[in-house]
Amino acid sequence: MSVPDRDSLVAAARAAAGGAYAPYSRFHVGAALAFADGTVLTGSNVENASYGLSLCAETVAAARALNDGRRGGLVAVAVIGGAVDAVGQGAPVTPCGRCRQVLNELAQLGGTDPVIWCAGGDGVLELRLSALLPHAFGPASLTPQ
Repeated sequence: MSVPDRDSLVAAARAAAGGAYAPYSRFHVGAALAFADGTVLTGSNVENASYGLSLCAETVAAARALNDGRRGGLVAVAVIGGAVDAVGQGAPVTPCGRCRQVLNELAQLGGTDPVIWCAGGDGVLELRLSALLPHAFGPASLTPQ
């Protein structure tokens, strides 16, 4: 299982941010998920006038993966965000708590601990998902021991 090139995955996330629908916050986020077979799936945030119905970029990308039948193999994630005309400037954007849980579900299905690259103008923060969501609850938590 090889990890993809960081810069390529960050570039894919940046491109995805261009498709964001964020008329309320004007904060565009893009995510790119890389899988062991070389597939990269992207997503961007989608806001809704009923704010609670908005979707984060990572959740959109994970939903695409699951919809395509992917049940594991997640090796890396890149996330980038910022104001509509300043994506990737400023501090790196990290996945929110909900997205950490969604990514964890996909990762646990394949027994992986993907690297997470959070990009911004200050550089790229590199973490493992397990560092972003320690002691995670997931599919294995529902299996009787």
